[in-house]
Amino acid sequence: MKLLLTHTPQARRQYYGEPALAALRAFAEVRLHEGEQPLDPAGLIAAADGVDLIVADRATAIPAMSFQQLPALRAVLRVAVDIRNIDVAAASAAGVLVTRANPGFMTAVAELAVGFLVDLSRGISRATADYQAGRSPEVRMGRELAGATAGLIGYGAIARRLAPLLRALGLRVLVTDPYARIDDPAVAHVALAELLARSDYVICLAVATPETANMIDAAALARMRPEACLVNLSRGELVDETALAAALREGRIAGAAMDVGRAPDQMPSPVLAACPNVIATPHIGGLTPQAAEAQAFDTVRQVEAILRGAIPDGAVNAAAWSRAPAARA
Repeated sequence: MKLLLTHTPQARRQYYGEPALAALRAFAEVRLHEGEQPLDPAGLIAAADGVDLIVADRATAIPAMSFQQLPALRAVLRVAVDIRNIDVAAASAAGVLVTRANPGFMTAVAELAVGFLVDLSRGISRATADYQAGRSPEVRMGRELAGATAGLIGYGAIARRLAPLLRALGLRVLVTDPYARIDDPAVAHVALAELLARSDYVICLAVATPETANMIDAAALARMRPEACLVNLSRGELVDETALAAALREGRIAGAAMDVGRAPDQMPSPVLAACPNVIATPHIGGLTPQAAEAQAFDTVRQVEAILRGAIPDGAVNAAAWSRAPAARA
């Protein structure tokens, strides 16, 4: 069986790794993308000519034309939870399976969230930047996390990992999620308006859907207290960046921290990242060896299942899979 790994060499080093690649090669003839830029649709079709499987990175789109022009393609395996770069409807219509990896990055993202809260509270990166630029940092009063309130928007895998860490630091934890069942008695399930009004730190962890698009808009920001901070570790689409920039500029909230935004590849927007009361990281929440290896090996297990003729864990359109291969003896 032939397989294309779409990652550039740098993305392959960071998000796939040699152990998982070696494991893939035990099952399939692996074709690598060696260009420094992500494959565009035409490049993808050329690179994937004749392959059975595509293991896709986040920067490579798999549009409808891919399934029409790659008749040998049996499945697309995404090395992440987010599959919005794949036209799943077109894949289903063509009988191609689409899978996603399990969220192996929960600990990594939760730990970054804690780091953001400490930095927002004590001005670590602000003071460091001043020292490195040869300036004398302004000495400002900090605040303790113990006794503060964190509001988690969305109660998925990351939030469930983060909530106990926050409680261990002495924070009260509120959650708003209309679809989640809260099974932790130490977590209060409240409406979004109440969460915004009560929280010292509002942390966006909701899935990006049409329903959650721009949920942090001017009205939501107006419900936050002037001393509160916003943290976005989900997707840039959740936040109206024009409204956030105005709230930060006018001092209507104290600050923001973001690992995502509306710049290409979900990077924080440069205009927002340059604000003096903003902390920004370049979409590295899940970039740890443990997180990357967990998701990479998930795709290895999926390839192994496909070779057995089984529906792999993580399949999102199994009922439409008509290009399934015959089971290997």
